[in-house]
Amino acid sequence: MGMDKIGVCGAGIMGSGLVQLAVVNGYEAVLRSRTAESASAARAQLETSLDKLVAKERMTSDERDAALTRALFTADVSDLSDCDLVIECVVEDIDVKRELFRELDQVCKPHTLLATNTSTLPVVELAVATQRPDQVCGVHFFNPVHAMELVEIVPPLTASRETVDAVADFATSCGKRAIEVKDEAGFVVNALLFPYLNAAISMLERGTASMEDIDAAMKSGANYAMGPFALLDLVGLDTSLSILDALHAEFGRPGDVAAPTLRRLVTAGHLGRKTGRGFYTY
Repeated sequence: MGMDKIGVCGAGIMGSGLVQLAVVNGYEAVLRSRTAESASAARAQLETSLDKLVAKERMTSDERDAALTRALFTADVSDLSDCDLVIECVVEDIDVKRELFRELDQVCKPHTLLATNTSTLPVVELAVATQRPDQVCGVHFFNPVHAMELVEIVPPLTASRETVDAVADFATSCGKRAIEVKDEAGFVVNALLFPYLNAAISMLERGTASMEDIDAAMKSGANYAMGPFALLDLVGLDTSLSILDALHAEFGRPGDVAAPTLRRLVTAGHLGRKTGRGFYTY
């Protein structure tokens, strides 16, 4: 199927990034947030991001203006009704996502494909919450959306081949590399990444080295772009905890049991960059 109009649910970092990706690549985009205030804030963020691209001479002023005309920010879910694809980017809570998919199923036109940007939750549980399970797929973009090339396409058992191909085509049309992965906790990247991040926290708890030195070791010794603690703060400690909990629930591996320090930081509300404090203070 052809795609012209992309819907996004959620005005956080991922949702805002997806809207920018869509409009820069010529799509119309509708971002639905829970409140008019957060929708307005998301539009202001898009304007700021596009202004930076103009300043860096990565797009012209005319291209920026055209991209902005293709973006609609709203608190009304009915504005998503005629989208060709709607991507959900709300909190990593299966009950919240399931309820949203039920609502989208009622609001969107019959041809609309529904996708989730979940990083680890079972896509099939969202598919069967709708009356169109063959039109539901996982499409896991990475943060920051504009910079990260990979997208994991996650077909649940219920998805049609046409749905999977259409969602993958959207990702590749935006310059991304799409890989197809099994619908199991963590998919590829997070299933490998988060046990490593969790092991780094356990290493810190044992006093093997300081947080700063562990980060420096993985950057200088393994040539990673970021150390584990800086990366945890970027991802969000609440998101990191939910991923580890999902991995442990599915596979039962001891290494997926979240380190106590991570759980306590989340309880304290220190969630990383988005709150100004996590393992580091920002």
